[in-house]
Amino acid sequence: MARYMPITGIDNNFHSLVIDTEAPLDVLHDTAAYRISAVTQLLENLALREETHSDTVILQDFARVLAIALRDGCDLLDVIGRRLQAQVSAL
Repeated sequence: MARYMPITGIDNNFHSLVIDTEAPLDVLHDTAAYRISAVTQLLENLALREETHSDTVILQDFARVLAIALRDGCDLLDVIGRRLQAQVSAL
């Protein structure tokens, strides 16, 4: 696994947002948990509202922003999983 992995969803050849795959596991986990928790909190707040009168475009933009943070969290969890699997394989 390369030291710096680009986050998913960037469609260009120069990646300015990357994950340091050699960062400590607790740091990777905390970063993933933060992003996933933020998405969860916002979705729960939206789901618990009694009325949502929003323009479709606004809801699409909102969903896109949440998807970015959720994808980042999943990318981080992927790195954690690969690192843990490598540790188990080395035993």
